[in-house]
Amino acid sequence: MSSSLRDKVAIVTGASRGIGAAIAKLFVEHGARVVLASRRIETTDLGPNAHAFAAHTGKEAECVALVAEAVRKFGKVDLLVNNAGTNPYFGPLIEAPEAAWDKTFEVNLKGYFWTTREVARHLVDRGAPGAIVNVSSVNGIRAAPLQGVYGMTKAAVISMTRTFALELAPAKIRVNAIAPGLVDTRLASAIVKDDALSQEWLKRTPLGRVAQPEEIASAALYLACDASSYVTGEVLVVDGGTTMT
Repeated sequence: MSSSLRDKVAIVTGASRGIGAAIAKLFVEHGARVVLASRRIETTDLGPNAHAFAAHTGKEAECVALVAEAVRKFGKVDLLVNNAGTNPYFGPLIEAPEAAWDKTFEVNLKGYFWTTREVARHLVDRGAPGAIVNVSSVNGIRAAPLQGVYGMTKAAVISMTRTFALELAPAKIRVNAIAPGLVDTRLASAIVKDDALSQEWLKRTPLGRVAQPEEIASAALYLACDASSYVTGEVLVVDGGTTMT
């Protein structure tokens, strides 16, 4: 099966850097037209098949506007990658402030729901198949010390992924998730840049290194393209073996 995304239109949230930027770049390289969403409009050097749009996915109206903009710019939407994320609190769960709960759930969970809802409605109205990829985390399938609130949102993303996969299957819309381990991004810098914490993580990672965003992008490409045409409701773990230990 082909990994081509030719004639496909994709939305990638949180696309200004890290995993989202790597996914957007790879999608364009494989033929897609891509709307790159981030809180601020960022310049992009990906050519005419890439369009940057400012959208704060923690706000429902901006998620609705994002999907409308993709349709306005490219005429349709076929693919969605929910990647935008935040983790404002790093510390013991018992001390987590309410503001951190609210912000984390708004962006990491509600935002995924709102964009998925809008893209699914668009696809159903068109009578078209599609694929949705949610970036979760290994923190959503195992204990997440010092990242408890973040981990809860990522566990909820997995639950939402499976429910949407079941409900949208009759419309030929596939919904899957990726669960990355430790990736060298700004979001993970509290661990990656801390020698003690990163070494503790790497001791539990058989491949013995931190992932690069491009390695997560490859997983997103697989779940978005026809090579995974019989895959839905699954969680693809990309963690160097961490969850085996």
